Amino acid sequence: MNRTSCDRGGLYVPPMADQLSEAYQDLLTGSYDCVDRIVVNAYFRPGHSPGGFRYWWEKLTGSVETLDNTHLMRMAGRFSRRVRAYAKANQIPLIDCPPGEKKHRIADEYLQKTKVTQGLFLILVGRAQAPVWEVPRRQHLERKKPMPYVNHYSFHIIDPDWGHVTIKISGHPPFPAQVILNGHEYVACQARNANVGFTKQDNCFTNIADARGLADIADTLSEESAIGRLSQVSERWIYSACLCFALDTDEQQRTGFRYQYSAYPIEYSRNLLFEVGYQMEQVFQALIDRSRAPLNVETIKTIVGYKRRPKHRIWKKRSLDWEVAVEKPTYDLTKFKLHCGKLTLKIYTKGERVLRIEAVAHNTEALDCGRSLERFPRIVSELKVILERFMNALSCIDQCFIADQTLEQLPNPVLVGKVKVGGIDLNKARLRWVAKAVLALSASPKGFTASGLANQVCLMSGQQATDYGPRRAAYDLKKLRGKQMVRRVDKTRRYEPIPEGIKGLTALLVIRDKLVKPLLAGSVSPHPPRGATNATALDRYYEATLAGMRGLFSQYGLAA
Repeated sequence: MNRTSCDRGGLYVPPMADQLSEAYQDLLTGSYDCVDRIVVNAYFRPGHSPGGFRYWWEKLTGSVETLDNTHLMRMAGRFSRRVRAYAKANQIPLIDCPPGEKKHRIADEYLQKTKVTQGLFLILVGRAQAPVWEVPRRQHLERKKPMPYVNHYSFHIIDPDWGHVTIKISGHPPFPAQVILNGHEYVACQARNANVGFTKQDNCFTNIADARGLADIADTLSEESAIGRLSQVSERWIYSACLCFALDTDEQQRTGFRYQYSAYPIEYSRNLLFEVGYQMEQVFQALIDRSRAPLNVETIKTIVGYKRRPKHRIWKKRSLDWEVAVEKPTYDLTKFKLHCGKLTLKIYTKGERVLRIEAVAHNTEALDCGRSLERFPRIVSELKVILERFMNALSCIDQCFIADQTLEQLPNPVLVGKVKVGGIDLNKARLRWVAKAVLALSASPKGFTASGLANQVCLMSGQQATDYGPRRAAYDLKKLRGKQMVRRVDKTRRYEPIPEGIKGLTALLVIRDKLVKPLLAGSVSPHPPRGATNATALDRYYEATLAGMRGLFSQYGLAA
């Protein structure tokens, strides 16, 4: 992050890297970026191939003669018995969870009341799919199909550097595992060590004494050093607290059983701290109203809470020694989500006055930059680019305008290279659907193809693929490129709208559908409806706008 900044009232306000944050900068007391949920896959690579597993088994048992289904099941049974005996001997809660149980809620409940300050405090057992070997004939290994449901053991651990860490491991060899971490927990632990005061609600900082210091700590999760930190916390617990129930230390060393790590789901968030919670709610709801239709968001989920955000906040002088606190209020929570394959973009409120914009890679394979842990900084960088692109698209839709000559020049033909293409006439239904489809695809992380545009037009308009296909979409894209509204992504066959194009298309569609069309309908009505009996301020504004537009249409000969 660029550290040039401005100070407002003693609070650190970092430079805004996106247009949406910049538009509402005057309402913010600060912001910070943070890697949120991190899931690291741990796997023993030789154990996932028949030859490698057979070689490892021979080193473990001394012979491949014992490689059969009975001995494989015995190993899974031994894992279960050892875990349960250890939990009973050390008075660690072990809970068997039925299907559909919210395990994270159980873990949160025990985390609040545990007296453990470091180490294992809870074990949850549940069933999930996992790769399992079977031996249908002598020493011949095959994967069970379909993938069976087997017991997974979730070890909940308190780590001095990462806070609450969960390691989920399968009880069947080769014991694949997942290390589940939270970037906000890491930042909170490091902030306490650095004496940076903050108030925290769940995985969100609602008040920060030293915003610059906390932002510096959060940025370390985007640097190369994050690779070592993730490796260290995984190595610290996965062998001593999890794998030890399947293989003791001697067996691990003798067989060379070592995990390798790769990033799986990763979440990256930008958190905007508003000065007043009521202002944040107004901004967020207006943003949803203006961008829901252009971005083709079908459903918006609202979870009703029981507290209202304050309209005004009385600021008192605070000492520099802020307490570290955890708040548990519940407010109305609205989630605004966009899905693009294995990527999700969403906006929602956290706590009293924090607006979070988040980019989620459900599988880092979708980012095309590698999945090994060594690629972690590159993965975070790609998510940051996707996040800022999404926020810029929202800003363009939220605050749209039309340049002076755009409206007049839009229908004129233009040259794209050496090819002359027609202009854009939004009075034609086909081009209106194209404009709406381009806006709906504007937040796509890697742009869109002509085929993707054609599919989106058919989806929104209800047409068949034979009515509007990739060839027509390619021609319409040429028109948009000629008007400098869409550009090609490097030398690929993918396209993306430029910010000015998003603003122009949004403004044109909004003006036509929300203003011109209703006003024209009212102007040509032979018997205009009577005004409201008890007119509100909004009714009066509407009547004044209607009268003004009638006069304007009359001057231009558009209305009788």
